[in-house]
Amino acid sequence: MAPALITDDTANKVVAKANGSSETAGVTPLQAISQGVCLPGIPNFNAFEKQRQWMLEHMAGAFRVFARKGYTEGMSGHISVRDPEWSEAFWTNPLGRHFGLLRASDMILVDYDGTPIGGNRSRPANAAGFLIHSAIHRTRPDVIAACHTHSPFGKAWSSFGRPLEMLNQDVAYLYGDAQAVYSEFGGVVLGEQGREEARRMAEALGPRGKGMVLLNHGLLTVGGTVDEAAFLHCLMERACEVQLQVEAAAANGLEKKLISDKDAKFTFDMASDPETLYWEFQPDLEYEDEMCGGAFRK
Repeated sequence: MAPALITDDTANKVVAKANGSSETAGVTPLQAISQGVCLPGIPNFNAFEKQRQWMLEHMAGAFRVFARKGYTEGMSGHISVRDPEWSEAFWTNPLGRHFGLLRASDMILVDYDGTPIGGNRSRPANAAGFLIHSAIHRTRPDVIAACHTHSPFGKAWSSFGRPLEMLNQDVAYLYGDAQAVYSEFGGVVLGEQGREEARRMAEALGPRGKGMVLLNHGLLTVGGTVDEAAFLHCLMERACEVQLQVEAAAANGLEKKLISDKDAKFTFDMASDPETLYWEFQPDLEYEDEMCGGAFRK
């Protein structure tokens, strides 16, 4: 039976979960950035229905943040969130509805065959989006959420088919094999050709990829929460904008100075864990919640 949406319970327990990626003073990255009391961890839930509703609200909020930042392009762009109960099904947005209008109740649950099995079935999902996201979720069981848009600076930088350079602290969140490049473009991702294209995209992302530049196409990010994937998408889009500005300055003779591997890795280890990246998105989400009066939660 397909899941129904229910209202979240504010009594859900929030706990701080340890992350073993940091060795600095024996603290987690979230503890390291918190001067004083530590920010709480990612919420835990005692029922799938509560977790599902929370995930869908954050998903809808992420779309509205993307809209406010200018990532819309007609019907292009999609976010997927793996269902907490049915692991071989994921939620995605309805085709042809503006990011800035999306609500939790608008989302569609589709299985790996592309069949809508829950949620809002008054509109179809995006077929190209289904192929891309289903390939990612099949290949990477650890991925809970994936974001893909045709954002302007992501599209511009994608025309080079190059990874972003370690130009500043923020882009170091994608250091090493956390960043990938898909160096092919086979046209719009539809039909059997599109299915094969999507499979190659998922393969190019690799087992530890968090963000990927898609040649002549745009950006794709993934995460253990939709918040993590959405924040990385915003970070990557801004990093593309900065990279393009730096390239223009370098073309006029200014020398680029990159962060060393040692310092980039330290920054990555101390800032790019799931809990910290979840929290990095909360300011934008809270702002959007305030601006729209919580409309995306409905």
